[in-house]
Amino acid sequence: MSDTDLRGKVAVVTGGATGIGLAASLAFARCGAAVAVNYSRNAEAADAAVKEIGRLGVAALAIRTDVSNDGEVRGMMGRVAKELGGVDFLVNNAGWTKRVQPHSDLEGLTDDVWDRVWAVNVKGAFYCVRAAAPHMRQRGAGSVVNVTSVAAFAGVGSSMAYAASKAALTTLTKSLARALAPTIRVNAVAPGLIPTGFGGWIDVHWKATSAQTPIQRLPTADETGAAIFYLATAGGLTGQTIVVDGGLLTLGPAEGAAGH
Repeated sequence: MSDTDLRGKVAVVTGGATGIGLAASLAFARCGAAVAVNYSRNAEAADAAVKEIGRLGVAALAIRTDVSNDGEVRGMMGRVAKELGGVDFLVNNAGWTKRVQPHSDLEGLTDDVWDRVWAVNVKGAFYCVRAAAPHMRQRGAGSVVNVTSVAAFAGVGSSMAYAASKAALTTLTKSLARALAPTIRVNAVAPGLIPTGFGGWIDVHWKATSAQTPIQRLPTADETGAAIFYLATAGGLTGQTIVVDGGLLTLGPAEGAAGH
């Protein structure tokens, strides 16, 4: 829990109805911020998220938007500013992937996979920042947190296209941080394997990775949401990427882990 007082502030969380996005949405709400929950398909989950956020005593809004559509994104930010009063925080959590395994299956990595993963994971994040920036400047300051992945650094993950898209988003984080300073800070969180169901990973993958992870378990969605919240509200940071994976990327597999 944080003692940060965000009453009067507004957070936009893309993919904010489930998993890491919901955890981030709740972290903002607990500190008094109004939250706009973006979703693309699951209206039922978005409505449930808005109800859960509302029980914390803050305003919440569910907005269906395809982040890969620039016009829809601009409309979303305008609606948030009008209905909730402005835009102070943006979490680019919406992501898309399709498993293409093994990575050596180069022919399986078809253009439709490349195009969709790039449209959502890279262009979508850029569109959201571009549309939010004027509203943030009107408020005098703003903060963006992009959700990338350890795949950006390790070249692993559900597909090579996914890993490449997250590497692009990691670099885009630095570029945007430089371009939007000093008014708007831009940072990123790079989760490892988080048991949310995203990416098609299943229990056997989670157990195997848990055994290799130095902390001997997978980080949770709530822990990842806490890292997002920290970056969003820690005023001295911009252009940073924090890896939330229990130390696996930095430290390597735990000693005695199966297969190592």
